[in-house]
Amino acid sequence: MKFTRYKNLPPYPFPRMRRLLEGIIPQDMTAALNMSVGEPQHDIPPFVGDILHRQRSSYHKYPPLQGTENWQRAVTGWLVRRNNLLPGMVGPDNILPLSGSREGLFSIGSVVINREKHGQIPLVLGPNPFYQPYAGAAINAGADMIYVADNCDGMPDYSTLPAEILHRTALAFICNPSNPGGHLASKAYLKQMILLARQYDFTLVGDECYSEIYDGMPPVGMLEACYDLLREGQADSDNPFRNIIVFNSLSKRSNLAGLRSGFMAGDPDIIAESLRVRAYGSAGLPLPVQAASAAAWDDEDHVTLNRARYRQKFDLAETYLAGRFSFRRPAGGFCLWLDVGDGEAACRALWQQAGIRVLPGAYLARTDGHGVNIGAPYIRLVLVHDEALLEPALEKIANTL
Repeated sequence: MKFTRYKNLPPYPFPRMRRLLEGIIPQDMTAALNMSVGEPQHDIPPFVGDILHRQRSSYHKYPPLQGTENWQRAVTGWLVRRNNLLPGMVGPDNILPLSGSREGLFSIGSVVINREKHGQIPLVLGPNPFYQPYAGAAINAGADMIYVADNCDGMPDYSTLPAEILHRTALAFICNPSNPGGHLASKAYLKQMILLARQYDFTLVGDECYSEIYDGMPPVGMLEACYDLLREGQADSDNPFRNIIVFNSLSKRSNLAGLRSGFMAGDPDIIAESLRVRAYGSAGLPLPVQAASAAAWDDEDHVTLNRARYRQKFDLAETYLAGRFSFRRPAGGFCLWLDVGDGEAACRALWQQAGIRVLPGAYLARTDGHGVNIGAPYIRLVLVHDEALLEPALEKIANTL
């Protein structure tokens, strides 16, 4: 039997990278370091393990798909504080727990994309470079994907697209801070995109999973931009988050990638439909995980320490890479996006000569209509390792390239 439904999925970057490096033996395997995968290496919050152990007896219970009251209180409280909202602006009807944000980013298309829009195949808009689950959301729902190159501010400007494209659009993604560039969306930009989504009646997704790792000012949340529009009289007070959904998780914020704990939040109509769908195909977050997650969302001390460590790593990167490879200190996230001329060649050279794995930028981008892959000259590397490992690796990268 031949399967064709997902034939247009972009190749996933990490298997592609492994094929590129197949057969290459590093000159020194003792110092090999994987800087391609954004898996935080900092310590997890100390209370998480204690809570998981203390709550272990509740593993025998099916968890509520909409979250426990304690989880709901913690997440809504964090959303209010983080987005400068009024108390009570978000409640249980505005949130859903997820097994990490990737699960929700992929499945949101099944919820909000109809088979047709104005009698045509629906469209999904996403940035270029992009995160692969955005394309999965489109193809899984039978929609076509349009990749929009970042503008000079590092964000895709969907308002420049022709009206016939926007009329067919059912879903659009914004990653803030952007991955891999580390750019931050301005509040004015977010408000413009929110109004565009409402004008053309499509769902606008804010992927905010890197929101708590930043160098200077915190990124503006999309829900905060919604609140601004409400105060300006440009939103409906009955549903200030209409057409808007944001995703976040504890993976980057709290170094808990393996806990698989995230959430979606925003428009209660989209949340209600998502809950209805998830009743058929979601396992829900185990009760011990919900208890530990609630404690993590309630605690900011470990996040502040985490952020300070990343700033130290930005300092290290600047020491070895400033003035080279178009190095730019990321405003958010923990990725470096370096212009090395040929990302694949640099990836092979770094693995063979320095034992360091990085990701070719072309694997995070799509070729445009002119045959140009805007990521081809770049590599992406992540600053997740301890400083003791990171400093010699950055020196090797600078010397090798």
